[in-house]
Amino acid sequence: MKSGFVSIVGRPNVGKSTLLNSIINHKVAITSNVAGTTRNLIEGIYNEEDYQIIFVDTPGISKPLNKLGKVLNKQAYALTKDVDLILLVVDIESGIGKGDKYLMDNLLDSSIPVILVINKIDKVSNETLILAINEYKDYSFAEIVPVSAKEDDNVSHLITVIKKYLKDTVKYYGNETITTSTLSFRAGELVREKLLQNTMEEIPHSITCHCTKIEEKKDLVSIYVDIIVDKPNIKKIIIGSGGEMLKKIGILARKDLEDLVNKKVYLELYVKVIENWKDKERYLKELGFFDYE
Repeated sequence: MKSGFVSIVGRPNVGKSTLLNSIINHKVAITSNVAGTTRNLIEGIYNEEDYQIIFVDTPGISKPLNKLGKVLNKQAYALTKDVDLILLVVDIESGIGKGDKYLMDNLLDSSIPVILVINKIDKVSNETLILAINEYKDYSFAEIVPVSAKEDDNVSHLITVIKKYLKDTVKYYGNETITTSTLSFRAGELVREKLLQNTMEEIPHSITCHCTKIEEKKDLVSIYVDIIVDKPNIKKIIIGSGGEMLKKIGILARKDLEDLVNKKVYLELYVKVIENWKDKERYLKELGFFDYE
């Protein structure tokens, strides 16, 4: 038995959560086209007969605009210290930007091996891919692995490469465990995903979702989720004319939740206004965002 912990890091919107879902072959992290979708640390557990890999999907690292942003950066950096391996995910279409260079300077200076994962190769030609690989060879990565997380292309090879760096001989979780995230956390995230996918571009950064209660019965699970926004006008947009938008979000989220729990789900959504919640430490802690030293 070989096992180990692997941190997935990178700038926002490079496909970290999509990669995690592809590796685990199960939706353990929400995805969207909105930068900064991942806001919490999400573990996904990959199991084979002789291998167990615990992946940690971290928030995208970027220049913080508020206290929430600073907390998320601290969380992401904290999860690059006590792991066996780091996957630095980059978007091949974006090229090497200032954010990538900043990350590389910080990560490659440690004793932990870093595998560069060049993602979204389905969107470029082979010639472009070869040029990108050659460009990144100037840096001291342990390995360079191109993938398309969305198309599940070359992901199995990435797993094979990761196995070489596993040091532990302990099985940390049972074979049936695919994530350490609670049902409460996943419920709030699924609601937030539907909001990200169905509201205007400027709205998603102003919202978070918090599951306040779950009641489980034999054939029904009742789930209550607060949608937290920072301005009254955003609350109006999320509710929509005659409540249509909120109803749509509820229908989409309930379908995914029923697939998750394999039962009928009653989903109750509440929209609440907490002005400047992203800069208030009290609310950040209550909503599950913890500061890291």
